[in-house]
Amino acid sequence: MAGQGTPATALLAKRKVAHRTHPYDVSPEAPNYGALVAAALGVPAERVFKSLVTEVDGTLAVAVVPVAGELDLKALAAAVGGKRAAMADRTVAERTTGYVRGGISPLGQRKRLPTVLDGSALRHDTVYVSAGRRGLQLELAPQDLAALTDATTARIASA
Repeated sequence: MAGQGTPATALLAKRKVAHRTHPYDVSPEAPNYGALVAAALGVPAERVFKSLVTEVDGTLAVAVVPVAGELDLKALAAAVGGKRAAMADRTVAERTTGYVRGGISPLGQRKRLPTVLDGSALRHDTVYVSAGRRGLQLELAPQDLAALTDATTARIASA
């Protein structure tokens, strides 16, 4: 589709990775945004993943977890070999990734950050992540997502 290009979609095209884009219309200010995105796409919330920029022992990292669950900060810290994790400041997250909140993609970020993908992603043939802007999701194989982000896979989400 014309006008759909983002750094994330450009990376997928450059690497010739099979993917599909899915537009949706959900206000980023809506409560339970992730679940609403899943409903708008007509897919189970367990297949739609959010990218959360975090800080582990003073170093930024990205956690990719299903919108159906919550990030377990202790599990994330352990997965990256740290002691303490917290959510990163919104402004820092946006400046570092080059994306806005509600549209942060784990792919094509301005600065490549250590990434941890929740292990539940591997139970699905394809998963959905932000394409790099609000209103657009990418569908791709979780193995491709992990490879392109050099992600560690670990159980970092809690229901």
